[in-house]
Amino acid sequence: MGKALLPQAFWFRLSAPCPRVEEIPRRGARGGLLDLPATCAVPDLSSLDGRVSWASVRLAWNPQGLGIAILADAPAGKAATSADRPEGFADVNLWIDTRDTRNVSRATRFCHRFTAHLTLGRDCKSLDVDVSQRAIARAVADAPISSPDVLSMHAELSRAGWLLELFLPARALHGFDPETNRRLGFAYQVSDHEREDQFLGVGRDFPLGENPSLWATLELQP
Repeated sequence: MGKALLPQAFWFRLSAPCPRVEEIPRRGARGGLLDLPATCAVPDLSSLDGRVSWASVRLAWNPQGLGIAILADAPAGKAATSADRPEGFADVNLWIDTRDTRNVSRATRFCHRFTAHLTLGRDCKSLDVDVSQRAIARAVADAPISSPDVLSMHAELSRAGWLLELFLPARALHGFDPETNRRLGFAYQVSDHEREDQFLGVGRDFPLGENPSLWATLELQP
């Protein structure tokens, strides 16, 4: 049988629970910014197309904002701390729609894009991370751009892989109002330059970064 013309994730409208965790962000806590448990992991659809995922994405929320953790395995056959890793270690794109608009194909003022660029530290034992918000191409209206100073981040490197934790405060998410709306649109792209990019649903064969109707839904749990 030949390769399917469309990825299997295209046929699904994924809706996933997003647990409420009151203790995040963990200011000054030992071990990390979020320390989200495995119960916060979003579903992995890679196997639908015969692919093997190499990163786990975990999400949690509270009235202060949204926490995202990405736990990536080391590349096959080598440690994540290998000295021949390129300076551009990994990149993450996140898209969030605070209104979960399913019937539009262009981003609105409630749609946000955040990017994280990870680089290997000079000691080859740590990671530096730069996080920013960017405009979405072809949007009918732009969300307010937040200063990087309001975004919290933490990155770790080990022989087993790497970890990135982000906390996006409510003031960086225009329209974030869990009291009246418990559904968010969400999509991600994780790239580490040695493996195939990983997505929550469809990938860049579709206008994922511009079309919020292609994003999954997060249901904020009470």
